[in-house]
Amino acid sequence: MAISRDKKQTLVAELVELLSDAKATAFAQYEGLSVADLQALRAAAREAGVSIKVVKNRLFRVALSEISTYNDTDTSSLKGQLIYAISADDEVAPAQVLNTFAKDHPQLQLTGGFSGEGLALNSDEIKALAELPSKEVLQAQVLGTMLAPISALACVLKQIAEKDGAPAEAPGA
Repeated sequence: MAISRDKKQTLVAELVELLSDAKATAFAQYEGLSVADLQALRAAAREAGVSIKVVKNRLFRVALSEISTYNDTDTSSLKGQLIYAISADDEVAPAQVLNTFAKDHPQLQLTGGFSGEGLALNSDEIKALAELPSKEVLQAQVLGTMLAPISALACVLKQIAEKDGAPAEAPGA
């Protein structure tokens, strides 16, 4: 079924809008997935705040070419039946959504992606990105690392005070 020129222009305009605000894009081969599988993938993506698009690669390339950030981006990996996952909020979410879904659906194969700065990522890089912990987990790890020396110092000072015979202050006093 051929798509009209107006429909193509509308699709490209939607993609330009999505990609202009995107922090990351991941794409995967999806040949062999059923309609029910695609619906399940879309639902999982929606929960993660990721947009899923299935468009012709040529239209995706046209949309990329209209955004200055992607002018020098290598698009040679856009081959075959691809499904695109795009997020304006999270750099890791598109890769994680596709990678998590691919674990139960071997027909879905991550093939690459783009950073929000227009950098092309190959399949190994996008898979490594997908294995990263969530932003919240990373922030908690950094905070824990920063607080560890302060907590250790507080414990040592408390022990010194107790050793010298002074009662330790009650917490919050």
